[in-house]
Amino acid sequence: MKKWLLRGGRVVDPANGRDGVFDLLIDGDRIARVGRDLPVDGTTVVDVPSGLVVVPGLIDMHVHLREPGQEHKETVATGTAAAVAGGFTAVACMPNTSPVNDNAGVTGYILAKAAEANLARVYPIGAVSRGQKGEALADIAELREAGCVAVTDDGHPVATAMLMRRALEYTGMFGMPVIEHCEEQTLKADGVAHEGFHASALGLRGIPGEAESIMALRDIALAELTGGLLHIAHMSARQTLDAVRYGKSRGARVTCEVTPHHFVLTDEMLGAPIAYDTNLKMNPPLREAADRDAMLAGLADGSVDVIATDHAPHHHDEKHVEFDHAPFGITGLETAVSLCFDRLVHAGVVSLSRLVELLSVNPARILGVPGGSLAEGAAADISILAPDAEVTVAAASMRSLSRNTPFDGWTLRGGVAATIVGGRAVYVNEAVGIRL
Repeated sequence: MKKWLLRGGRVVDPANGRDGVFDLLIDGDRIARVGRDLPVDGTTVVDVPSGLVVVPGLIDMHVHLREPGQEHKETVATGTAAAVAGGFTAVACMPNTSPVNDNAGVTGYILAKAAEANLARVYPIGAVSRGQKGEALADIAELREAGCVAVTDDGHPVATAMLMRRALEYTGMFGMPVIEHCEEQTLKADGVAHEGFHASALGLRGIPGEAESIMALRDIALAELTGGLLHIAHMSARQTLDAVRYGKSRGARVTCEVTPHHFVLTDEMLGAPIAYDTNLKMNPPLREAADRDAMLAGLADGSVDVIATDHAPHHHDEKHVEFDHAPFGITGLETAVSLCFDRLVHAGVVSLSRLVELLSVNPARILGVPGGSLAEGAAADISILAPDAEVTVAAASMRSLSRNTPFDGWTLRGGVAATIVGGRAVYVNEAVGIRL
């Protein structure tokens, strides 16, 4: 592997207090040195074009890679290709595959497929319960030993308070988080959209924000009781944000994530420009403007820890049905960075340094995986971003196997220049002027 120098780029590395013009010397799969005017002898020099930003590799801690069992939607290979095109050097994948990732055999299969693809790093997340049925705990120690970094029954909440208590106690022995899909199922029932004016006007069954926040309050109380690590997935309701703030104020070990679609879109879009567009159907649903604004406030004030995509690919034929019958979920890996720049950084909601914390530093910390830092000796996982690049989202050109995005045709300010994993350039966007 080569020894090369990224010269003269703006380096934003909040974990090490850096924000300025630095050189990065990469030796093999590691960062060898970070400094100014580093010697170039014996290295391949890459001049970073003005305006680009070098940051620790982005980590998406909530994606669905679908393999095994649902390869018509996505595979590990296509999902990681989408990830690196989106600037992500690592992803953590949910266990609702077929069969469910509730044992070492499935975990090992996913890791083997990731090694074969050799693009983004893949961190499997195991199931809380066997078969995600909410009845008995999966063998969490086995999952941990096989390579899982967290557990979740994502797609469903942990079924009972006692099961969640035991999961928090068990994972606490390994320092693993339990990632919770917060949903009080009797309140959700057969709802398909946020309970409010727009769902009523369209004749769609509603899901109140309290369906999310009530479950979050249960689990935060259990995290406080057990001392376990709880992470609230894809938070969407302002009441849930209040619950997270309450838990943090009491010392509960609770963190949370928000998706780009929940801080950009609202349920008003259900009726326009295309009514009943199933690319706007996700779980939790798009909520009203007050909820969207609360997510933005939480990102700004530090209450929200992570931005994650909840990348949920579905085949066109599955989405091309009546709204009630379409599956929940949209793709997100290839649009996240542009949406974050356009709606957060350029809008003045968060600084670039704060965005790096949300997309890299905090996911690495919460999952306990390498990354989030450009320190000397760290793995050379690097994202090079183009904050001012004009990007037009084109679903037909996406690397994901599925194209179910509501952002097709949107023009956004900000994008990805290159993605480097273990010292290898696995994605390069030469349109922004970089050559690796």
